[in-house]
Amino acid sequence: MRSHSVINARSGQRHQYVRTSCGRELTVGRLALGDDRHPAERIFVDLGDCPGCDGTEWAGLTVAEARRVAQALLSQAAAAEQESGAQAGPAGQVAVRHVAGDAYAISVRGHAVLVDQPAAGGGQDAAATPAELLVGSLASCVAFYAGRYLARHGLDRSGLAVTAEFTMATDRPARVSDVRLRISVPGGIPAQRRDALLAVASHCTVHNTLRQQPGVSIELG
Repeated sequence: MRSHSVINARSGQRHQYVRTSCGRELTVGRLALGDDRHPAERIFVDLGDCPGCDGTEWAGLTVAEARRVAQALLSQAAAAEQESGAQAGPAGQVAVRHVAGDAYAISVRGHAVLVDQPAAGGGQDAAATPAELLVGSLASCVAFYAGRYLARHGLDRSGLAVTAEFTMATDRPARVSDVRLRISVPGGIPAQRRDALLAVASHCTVHNTLRQQPGVSIELG
């Protein structure tokens, strides 16, 4: 049987689910009620039932499933912090906290994502690298703008995909040197709309930011 994962990450929802290849449905969520021994806003993991597992309480996860569980835990932790007021920052604020080794959790508005380094770079390869997320941010922004264009003109955006290939610079400073994006519209697009779609996609917010570099200051707090 093919491995697959199902996770519901709607903002504000107290439970997220990961279905493993062995048929077990893991539940990750937040405890709304608590006491002195078990304070509220704790994060829990329910391993669920496993058909044919004779009641065992452990779950064997594929790499992809383990990543989904980690993402669900980070998301629930970020939401718990936000609800308790511990991380109620202003709009436009992103917080990054050390998790373990070279892994860090990025939190914004109750959402969280993990970054790490490849094993060859000293990390555990538990998540994408910051540079990969940079490229992913560009690709997803292009996809968003392209999708809005298609919807605005009554065109089908089902299956819309953007593939990004990038290379790292071989000289200093360390940076992404080239990014190549390919937009795929399975439903097709009329020839007279192609140039306009590319123009809209190329002016997405992230691409504009990369072309007109923002001011960045780094200081100790």
